Amino acid sequence: MAKSKKGAVNAGDVSGKLATAIMRLVANIPASKIKKQREPQASSAQRINVSAAKAALAAGGLALPPGPIGWLTILPEMVAVWRIQAQLVSDIAAIHGRKGTLRPEQMFYCLFNHVAPQAVRGLGAGGERSGVASTEALQAVARKVGLRLSQRALGRGIARWFPVVGAGFVGAYVYYDTTQVGKAALEVFGKEG
Repeated sequence: MAKSKKGAVNAGDVSGKLATAIMRLVANIPASKIKKQREPQASSAQRINVSAAKAALAAGGLALPPGPIGWLTILPEMVAVWRIQAQLVSDIAAIHGRKGTLRPEQMFYCLFNHVAPQAVRGLGAGGERSGVASTEALQAVARKVGLRLSQRALGRGIARWFPVVGAGFVGAYVYYDTTQVGKAALEVFGKEG
């Protein structure tokens, strides 16, 4: 999508802003106050449900403003949800006794593997590799994920034209999305060692 009129939205601009937001997010891994748990699966499941509900409520609330004003809430909504999801990943790592081992590559994998698996595959963050990706590699992945998410943002924008129903749809999707993030975190941190 290219700029056709002054002030028109450019997909490259949107995906670039998303990539920048993603890089900030994964560069600042949130600390967890949770300690290693004796029953990590049950504790993780509970944390996933609480985080999914919190993310759905935040997204649904930010999806309420109607029409063009609602479009302005899409990026803040996505960033708010990602922060909740990043905290979830950090908490699941802590629950499994892996608090100090969480790396940006793993955060990328957990947050975006279900959305853009081709983009995050090269990071090897799912436990296949132990290497650390360079900043350039992370930026390349962030651009790919940003492009994929900018395409999905259109659906969120359409939901803004139907405030109550749209907010419910966005909230339900974000609940599902957050459970997928939790499952990815369990895949990474639920392994022994």
